[in-house]
Amino acid sequence: MAELKDKIKIALDESRMLVLGTQVLLGFQFRSSFEPAFDQLPKSSQTLKIIGLMILLVAITLIMAPGSYHRIVRAGSDAEDVHQFATTMMDLALIPFLLAFTLDFYTSIGRILGTAGGLIAGAAVGVTCLAFWYGFGWFSRSSKRAHGRKTMQRTPLKTKIDQALTEARVVLPGAQALLGFQLVTMFMDGFDKLPNSSKFIHIASLALIALTTILLMTPAAFHRIAEGGEDTERMHTVASALLMGAMITLPLGICGDVFVVIEKVTKSISISVTCAILALAFFYGTWFGFTTYRRSQLNQ
Repeated sequence: MAELKDKIKIALDESRMLVLGTQVLLGFQFRSSFEPAFDQLPKSSQTLKIIGLMILLVAITLIMAPGSYHRIVRAGSDAEDVHQFATTMMDLALIPFLLAFTLDFYTSIGRILGTAGGLIAGAAVGVTCLAFWYGFGWFSRSSKRAHGRKTMQRTPLKTKIDQALTEARVVLPGAQALLGFQLVTMFMDGFDKLPNSSKFIHIASLALIALTTILLMTPAAFHRIAEGGEDTERMHTVASALLMGAMITLPLGICGDVFVVIEKVTKSISISVTCAILALAFFYGTWFGFTTYRRSQLNQ
């Protein structure tokens, strides 16, 4: 049986694998709305693209949630519920990723092969994802799983710092991909057609994502420069604080561009604001609301 700290580290590494694919698709979702061909899509397909974007934000939220749970609920210490939470979030995150993946194939292939071709392509992708991601594992799973108690273990400082840096690396790819999208968007034809208000919101989002990227890259630099590569309590405290700070600014930057993209498609300020606020509430509710509630339960 693997040690708990190793199981948690593996779960975090697996979430890094998931977030890489998700952040690429998220960047595609954002960028596609500014391409000339997007305006040529039927309104129904444009709406599906927006739905796919919102669904994908759910996946991003779930994939990144283990980091805030580990920091807030267990203060970086290892516990069985940390591992269970991480694996559950990844299992759940595959569902919205599958849906967004399917919708993107339908709208993209349908533009070339027509509605029927898009439906076939989308269905084929969805069924394949379902079979490999859930069916294969479901039928192969062991019936001899151990059910450990949800107790917290004393975690070595080195392990806590290593896990904090891993959690930062889980969030960083998404921030970097979005930063790249935001920078290149400003040179696209669709950006020039936006109202000034949307341009300023995009610039504010760009600043927030840039700050997020800076915060997430700081722990590694701090570890080298301030601590000389040594594992210290200060290093763990600084890394945890920077990770939490980045998880505050990242949703703000994402939801700013959610507003910009939805306003471009719907031409409705109210719908755009509502979608952006709902997305922000889901991010913060999952990352901070649930985890704070969970910590209060465990401290009773």
